[in-house]
Amino acid sequence: MLTSECICTHLRRAARGVSRHYDEALDGFGINVAQFSLLRHLRRLDQPSISTLAEAMGLDRSTLGRNLRVLEADGLVALAEGQDLRNRIVLLTEQGRARLQAAEPAWEQAQSDLINTLGEGQRDELVRLLELLA
Repeated sequence: MLTSECICTHLRRAARGVSRHYDEALDGFGINVAQFSLLRHLRRLDQPSISTLAEAMGLDRSTLGRNLRVLEADGLVALAEGQDLRNRIVLLTEQGRARLQAAEPAWEQAQSDLINTLGEGQRDELVRLLELLA
């Protein structure tokens, strides 16, 4: 058990545990929870620029770029030139859509499992506190 009162230590430990929970649920779909989140953002934003996607996900461009290269190599995303030649857009491929759709029930089950563990009231409070810290 952690004896530290350091908020950062507790948050990082919890984040690793939660990520592990979702990664286990997504095992067998060929993506991890970070990649799943990226694919969902792409579907929602519909052809965002790399900068827009990075901002929406709270990532720096270099971290996003590394994740995009993996997904691009797997055929799940494609990069294209935007209207401004300095800006590239990110496209969710049909293969990416299909992978996302196939993995969503597993993600939803993982989400339900955590909500059942916390209870809806504590989940809402946790989300509120995390948004406050973000």
